[in-house]
Amino acid sequence: MKKITFHINHSAYTVDLGEDPDGTLEDGLKKFLTTDSNLSTEDLLLAYMRKTQELIHFEKKLKNIMLTIPSIGQFDSEDE
Repeated sequence: MKKITFHINHSAYTVDLGEDPDGTLEDGLKKFLTTDSNLSTEDLLLAYMRKTQELIHFEKKLKNIMLTIPSIGQFDSEDE
């Protein structure tokens, strides 16, 4: 099990990441949160907002990609 420690408002919080063999989850957390220095509540809120922005961007991109892929129903009707 992999663990990561964040220092928030001068208190240490260690989180068990579970299985993270390739470090993807750890890297994702460290993208907007540092483990090297103290984080404030404002830092946490900013990281949350940045991650949410990133997620919204990817959701829009995925939706646009999905719109370009024909549905299975379209293939069935073309065969008839």
